[in-house]
Amino acid sequence: MKFSESWLREWVNPAVSREELSHQITMAGLEVDGVEPVAADFSGVVVGEVVECGQHPDADKLRVTKVNVGGEELLDIVCGAPNCRLGLKVAVAMVGAVLPGDFKIKKAKLRGQPSHGMLCSFSELGIDVESDGIIELPLDAPLGTDIREYLQLNDAVIDVDLTANRADCLGMAGLAREVGVLNRAEVTEPSWESVTASIDDKVEITLDAPQGCPRYLGRVVKNVNVKAATPMWMQEKLRRSGIRSIDPIVDITNYVLIEFGQPMHAFDLAKLDGGIQVRLGNGEEKLTLLDGTEITVPNDVLVIADAQKPLALAGVFGGEYSGVSDTTTDILLECAFFAPLAIMGKARRLGLHTDSSHRFERGVDPQLQHKVIDRATRLVLDICGGQAGPVVEAKSDEHLPKAANILLRRAKLDKLLGHVISDEDVNEILTRLGFTVEVVDAGWQVTTATYRFDMAIEEDLIEEVARIYGYNNIPNVAPIASLKMSDHKEAELSLKRVRSLLTARGFQEAITYSFVDPKLQQLLHPEQQAMILPNPISSEMSAMRLSMFTGLLTAVGYNQSRQQSRVRLFETGLRFVPDESAESGVRQQAMLGAVIAGPNSEEHWSMESKTVDFFDLKGDLEAIIGLTAADLEFSFRRATHSALHPGQCAEILRNDRVIGFIGAVHPSLEKPFGLNGKTIVFELELDALLHANLPQAQTVSKFPSNRRDIAVVVDEQVAAGDVIKLIRKVGENQLVGLNLFDVYQGKGVEPGKKSLAIALTLQDSARTLEEKDIAEKVEAVVAALKAEFNASLRD
Repeated sequence: MKFSESWLREWVNPAVSREELSHQITMAGLEVDGVEPVAADFSGVVVGEVVECGQHPDADKLRVTKVNVGGEELLDIVCGAPNCRLGLKVAVAMVGAVLPGDFKIKKAKLRGQPSHGMLCSFSELGIDVESDGIIELPLDAPLGTDIREYLQLNDAVIDVDLTANRADCLGMAGLAREVGVLNRAEVTEPSWESVTASIDDKVEITLDAPQGCPRYLGRVVKNVNVKAATPMWMQEKLRRSGIRSIDPIVDITNYVLIEFGQPMHAFDLAKLDGGIQVRLGNGEEKLTLLDGTEITVPNDVLVIADAQKPLALAGVFGGEYSGVSDTTTDILLECAFFAPLAIMGKARRLGLHTDSSHRFERGVDPQLQHKVIDRATRLVLDICGGQAGPVVEAKSDEHLPKAANILLRRAKLDKLLGHVISDEDVNEILTRLGFTVEVVDAGWQVTTATYRFDMAIEEDLIEEVARIYGYNNIPNVAPIASLKMSDHKEAELSLKRVRSLLTARGFQEAITYSFVDPKLQQLLHPEQQAMILPNPISSEMSAMRLSMFTGLLTAVGYNQSRQQSRVRLFETGLRFVPDESAESGVRQQAMLGAVIAGPNSEEHWSMESKTVDFFDLKGDLEAIIGLTAADLEFSFRRATHSALHPGQCAEILRNDRVIGFIGAVHPSLEKPFGLNGKTIVFELELDALLHANLPQAQTVSKFPSNRRDIAVVVDEQVAAGDVIKLIRKVGENQLVGLNLFDVYQGKGVEPGKKSLAIALTLQDSARTLEEKDIAEKVEAVVAALKAEFNASLRD
């Protein structure tokens, strides 16, 4: 926000320099981006009056004038401006004046006529105003007054970059209040004579969407002169705030916008058909905006409408049809409070961003509207004339924001600041901020001001106290380093170890957005409903992710399209699954996901190049599981998943509970995600992974071990994992090693069958196993396999 220093000092005038003021504002959290003079450097320019104006005898475009600058003699000046005329008050650069660019004014002759000075335009004085011809000053401008003094050009424009939570400072009133608090100075608001209704004309107002607009004020003003000139003082204040003067009605609404931070709008009363309705659009209505853009009003956007048509986008942009024009004689002033959530994101979605939407999105004081509409009415009557009707208000008290009531505890204040601020200072700071303070045993019970939307919890008040007290006034105290060992459970596997293992195996960590494209996510999880954001960054980032798959697969496609053929990525983060049983309506789970694509290794002369398959990623996952020292608690089971290839998908289980999935991406998803070739992914719950078993020391047997290999034939659909699990159960303590080293189908094995070659290592810690013992154990295993899976030994 840009503001004029001189305008600010009309409200509050602390005894600090411009540089000190800028530093104060920055240290208070309202960062000053720049300070610029309102006009270039010049001297010797005064107020004058054209008392004679005639045509130059030898030039069609020049005029010969006599100008009174309050001296004993009139000045002869030749001027070529088209708006030069008799009786005009002008800015006169006298002989000896120095204009911007070190341009010195001297006596001269133009086409034979003497010229003892120059009548100046805004641009010639280095003032950024669009105008044709010389400056036209008000008729009451005192002759001979230095123009820098008269227009207060020894001023500066201060540009403040406000954070989104400080909407209360998007007006001079808020800035002045802030400066007054920082300097313990009195703030003097402008005063005016309140407007009493002189006519009975009014417009009926209906709130059909009170949750979005809980307060709307309207006031009819008739017989206004829209062709009246906006006063120079108002034009200058608007210019220094970065707003161009348009016409008196628009200038007045812009002026109160900058003055109090409250957006307003004026309708041409003759163009309204019936009363005012504040309602949602129906999704089909067309509206032409003031800039000529035609839009279709969405059904979730607030509009201001009459009985027949929409007039404006509420809190965003006025409509062209109902706007004030040169023929307007009667107007309806509106002043409303719109809830931030009702405006937030709507302007961006429609490709619009205005001063009004900027303020309403961040929050406007809901108690300000009566003051502002009275201020605007007084300015209209003073500048444009007319008669005002009564103020008509429609409101919904239950939907109006209420001031927060917060307990500020002395103990919490001291703990967070690390410094004790006296009770008197805390009381004074909170009171000067406009809060109501009651001293209680624990500290202070504070009722915040309605213009401070960012005050909600105790920490907000603590931040305010520290900010106003001054961060520089809080002493620097070095923290005391404690050598106490941190408490942690040895059985908890750290995420850092998992990350280190994956990076050591050639993976790179990815960080993708939690917001994903709902269309792509629907392809992965067609059976699940996602949480849709009400105000997304874009339509492609409007859904919260249901798994890590969406972001990882998008990243693979992105890399492969940039000639990265071998991709190995992993990511940890939250997924968001709608769940009515959860307190917030959504279950947030920490997940680990990984994806591989392309060759299984970098190109090398000693290795054969091969595309990744299911077992490559399964091996990486088993390496992670190995960190838990609980391998036997984990298992894999054939399964189906909407995102994974049938027959190449498995559930990941721990203690028979499903904690994730692993498999090849379904071929139908390769094109939508831009994947090139086979892609393997897994995802599992981090909480279920990060619990490890503590290592237990065991005696190394001094007796020899014995290996026996068996090849069993089972049905093709029998999972090797189930076979291994049964063998381990039958083998009991004497089975110290078990390994599936071959799977065979083909000649010698019946169709629909497969041969599993398994190595059994047998050992006893108390004695040497005899051949009889070994044979009995192997026979027991074979018998159990036959009984459970109808397995037979392969010939």
